[in-house]
Parts: sequence; C-alpha cells; structure tokens
Amino acid sequence: MAHGDITHIDIPVTDNERAARFYSSLFGWQISAPPGFEDYPMWRAPNQLSGGGLAPRGDGFTQPRSYVEVDSIDDTLALVERGGGQVVMGKSPITDTSWWAIFTDPDGNTLGLYEGVTEVGD
Repeated sequence: MAHGDITHIDIPVTDNERAARFYSSLFGWQISAPPGFEDYPMWRAPNQLSGGGLAPRGDGFTQPRSYVEVDSIDDTLALVERGGGQVVMGKSPITDTSWWAIFTDPDGNTLGLYEGVTEVGD
C-alpha cells in the first residue's frame, strides 16, 4: 500500500459471531481473529486486497470507517487541522511497527489513518 490508499475498513458490530457468519455467507469473506486480537475478527475479501475488521460498536462508532494509509500520521494530522478538520483521536499504537488515528473532515466525515507495517490479518 502507498500513501493515500484505502487500507482498511472497520464495520461496527454488536455480535462478532453473527456478523462473521453474515458477511462470510454474503460476500465470501475470510474472517478470523488473529492472536492478540481475539475480540477483533478481521475480514479479507476474495481478492485478498481489501480487508478490515469487525469492531465493537459504541462510543459514537456507529457507521463503517475507512482508513487511509499515510507516510506520517503526525504530518497528516497537522494538515487535517490546517485544512479545517479536527483530530478525534491522536496517533496510537496498534503494534510495535504500526499506528492509527482518527479525524473528521470539515464536513464532519470521520476517517482513520494508518501508518506502518503489521502482520495481523496477513
């Protein structure tokens, strides 16, 4: 993936098992919870390029959220604020080599940012 690519899509769910059955039968997605992420099953589309997670619904997280890969979350969040957006959650670790953040654009749309390398779901 490169800077600006959509890298991940979270789908908020209330029941991981039900959601996994639903999306697996509907789209043929491969869904499993990797070690260390047992409460966060990850899905992979048949093309093996698209993927994401079944994230716990709550804390305002009620709609699917796309994540965009960036070279630097810090630099991108600075551009978000200069452009009239707002940082919702600053840079936070996923693993030792990957991070994420959340922002809203000037129209209130919520997107995520991803930086780094992770083997989870690969």
